[in-house]
Amino acid sequence: MIRCLMEAARIGLVAVMAAPAVITAHGAAPQMSPPPTPPAHISLPPEALGDLALARQQYIQAIEDYQQVPRKTAAVWNKIGIAYHHLFAYDVARHDYERALRMRPDFPQALNNMGAVYYAKKNYGKAIKFYRKSLRLDPTSAPVYSNLAVAYFAQDKVPQGVEAIRAAFDLDPSIFSLDSPQLISSALPARDRAQQDFCLARLFAQAGNFRQAINFLRRALDEGFSDQKKLLDDRTLASLRATPEFAELMNEQKLQKR
Repeated sequence: MIRCLMEAARIGLVAVMAAPAVITAHGAAPQMSPPPTPPAHISLPPEALGDLALARQQYIQAIEDYQQVPRKTAAVWNKIGIAYHHLFAYDVARHDYERALRMRPDFPQALNNMGAVYYAKKNYGKAIKFYRKSLRLDPTSAPVYSNLAVAYFAQDKVPQGVEAIRAAFDLDPSIFSLDSPQLISSALPARDRAQQDFCLARLFAQAGNFRQAINFLRRALDEGFSDQKKLLDDRTLASLRATPEFAELMNEQKLQKR
């Protein structure tokens, strides 16, 4: 399998996903900041080499390194799954997550990643079940709550999506700019992003972070958010509407501010 993927990558048949931040407004895939290269005279074990390759988005190399680990733990199988997941080999990734879960059924990260596999296959109901199971084991995981929100929005279950986003935000407002190496994150289709970004704008406005609120509001409008009445009447946005930045945004979008 690895040899096939390597050959496919060379001739452009396998697209390697550039991974933005773990939880952004659009919920794209995880990214780890590349760690410094160790001195040449230091010999690293296979798992550490795999971690370096995964951090550098060298997914095929990461798989090769992890496969050299003599006694693979649940964590190693989860990492192998993550590498295949980034190569869009969802069925192979699911198989590796399942191996991790057979070894460690209470592994919240692997459960989340299983949810992300089903999300990628548009089986949102099953994705939600895995995300919720992960959260039962780790109810303080803001990234998983964010993934849950994305799955709800994909099902047009806006109230549940808003509730999950609020839970993620309450646990860690910085979640929308942080990386998480052990989690795969789900991405909303472009048509559904506007609603999520408007919700995020409301949350940041409530928290008094008007800069971020304006950023997410601009994204929502650029993505097609068209409920002008909600934009101009929403009580949560009252303080934001009093700022010069809001007036500037209204002018950009050629919307009339009341």
